[in-house]
Order: sequence, then C-alpha cells, then structure tokens
Amino acid sequence: MLKIHYFAHLREQLGRECDDLVLPDGIVNVAELIEFLQHKDPTINEIFESTPKILVAINQVVVSRDSEITQNDEIAFFPPMTGG
Repeated sequence: MLKIHYFAHLREQLGRECDDLVLPDGIVNVAELIEFLQHKDPTINEIFESTPKILVAINQVVVSRDSEITQNDEIAFFPPMTGG
C-alpha cells in the first residue's frame, strides 16, 4: 500500500496529512499517480493545476515525475522551497 503525505499548504488545502492507497494497476510512475489522484479528487486537481512545480519524494528522496513507484513506497508532495 502506498502512503502519500502532503506538506505545507497542500496539507492545509486538502484538510488531511496523508492518504493510504493501493497502487492501481497500470500506474508505474509519479506522473501517472498524479494524474490518477487528480481524476479521483477535485481538490488535488486544483492544487496541481495551480501549483505545477510541486516537488515529489519517494521514500524520502526527491525524484522526477518519471520515477517509478512500487506498492510499498512512501510518496510525499510538497511545494517548491524558496530561500533568501
């Protein structure tokens, strides 16, 4: 089962910190997972539409959206960081 964590304003907009999800058949990478989540949840769709540069980590390592995922991965979504 995937454990999906949401951080910062993503968590605030969704009103939850995480989701558990059985990885649907045919979804093999982060981009496909995001697309699945967007179709499943209108709020997630709005978030990804309004913040296209959301960062993703798999098992606490920042990855690109073409990175492969497996059933027992921990996925984290968080907004881009700024510094100064």
